[in-house]
Amino acid sequence: MAFRPSLELRRARHLGHVPALLVIPLGLIVATCVVDVLAPPHIHLGPLLVAAPAITVAFAGARVTALMGALAVTAQVLIGVLRGTLTTANVQAQIAALLVVSAVCVSVCMVRDRRERQLHQVRSVAEAAQSVLLRPLPAHAGPLRIAGLYMPAEEEADLGGDLYAAARTDHHSTRLLIGDVRGNGLGAISNAALLLGAFRAAAHRQATLPRLAIHLDAAFRWDTSQWRPEEEQDTDEDFATAILLDIPDHDPVVHLVNCGHPPPLLLRGTRVTPLTPEVTHLPIGFGERFGFAAYDVQTFPFEVGDLLILYTDGVIEARNADGLFYPFAARAPEWSEDNPDAFLRHLRDDLKTHVHGHLDDDAAVVAVRRLAV
Repeated sequence: MAFRPSLELRRARHLGHVPALLVIPLGLIVATCVVDVLAPPHIHLGPLLVAAPAITVAFAGARVTALMGALAVTAQVLIGVLRGTLTTANVQAQIAALLVVSAVCVSVCMVRDRRERQLHQVRSVAEAAQSVLLRPLPAHAGPLRIAGLYMPAEEEADLGGDLYAAARTDHHSTRLLIGDVRGNGLGAISNAALLLGAFRAAAHRQATLPRLAIHLDAAFRWDTSQWRPEEEQDTDEDFATAILLDIPDHDPVVHLVNCGHPPPLLLRGTRVTPLTPEVTHLPIGFGERFGFAAYDVQTFPFEVGDLLILYTDGVIEARNADGLFYPFAARAPEWSEDNPDAFLRHLRDDLKTHVHGHLDDDAAVVAVRRLAV
């Protein structure tokens, strides 16, 4: 799913408004010409023409701005001819000022356009990295229909520490991972990539969820600490909360291991059931550090028609202007009958409305519907 318009789409929308906005500087030029020619000799409105290229630079490119500057200069020359003042020092100074201002506006446009092209190149690389790191979830996996939603806190960011992934196993089940890496910035992205890589490499071949959890914890700890001096091993902790799930194709249950992550929600009609395990384990990265080596699997019913919602704390900890948390468990049943994609669209719009378009933390959600085999 796409949750923010691409740069090309935003530029297309922006350019689509240019013809309409050109009415403003064009109208200013025409009005200034008419009024100045008809006004008494002691009234001169020609200096207002400088506003035409200055306004155009706000919404158009260098060529359109140059054209508007040329029209403004032409209009000033026309006013001078019609009023018989073209050879006066005042009118010639106004023409020279228009030329200078127009040249400055065009220069500003050229610098801005060059930076936008550079930004576009950077964003293209970021989008390519995102497609590799946070791959789209499969729409179908056995009897499951799946959809994923990622909402970055930073409007211009594509990636953060929230993550999700899916994998099929040889014993006819689907395994899912959703997690939230500590911190933000490049460090969180690097650790998210590490955890996703470890999951994709092992999820299909580890026999049980506990063995998979042990593998992820060991891989995460080894990679994040292998180059760190021994005295710093416990001072800069890297960890990730996560949930590992295994959903069999032919058994109406879901098995999960919770590593310090918010519990999933199971929607059956309008009834919401948090899948809170009896044992919540330490986050990934803390496993052996505190002498913890065993993971307990919890099993919950997951029948045909049920909707399973996995999410990160960026959803439930999103606050509105009054400081109130987003009431996820209360809102979710309103869209429980929708397919996973539609559910996430409703959730995205409602969450953005709640926070007035600004999230304080990244948010990720995965919706899974069990269909008849």
